Amino acid sequence: MKNSSKLLALLGLGALAFWRYKKATPEEKQKVNDLLNNAKDNLTKYGNELKSKAEELKDKAEEKFNDLKSQAETKMEEAKEVVEEKVENAPQA
Repeated sequence: MKNSSKLLALLGLGALAFWRYKKATPEEKQKVNDLLNNAKDNLTKYGNELKSKAEELKDKAEEKFNDLKSQAETKMEEAKEVVEEKVENAPQA
């Protein structure tokens, strides 16, 4: 019930805004259009900044992953060499 009343209120506000826009003078309409275009430009700018920040973070994460992966591979090779050396030097039974 609450969702339908919220939807009706939103539709009512939209209808009121549309009616007000239709009755507005050309100068007022231009102000509204400028405001909407400015908001659209700001959202686009914000979206592009957000996208570039996400790409930077992705690149940093990939770089860190590759660094940790190579460190792990190096440690594995070192451990493998130590184990092989101990196996070769172990007394034969």
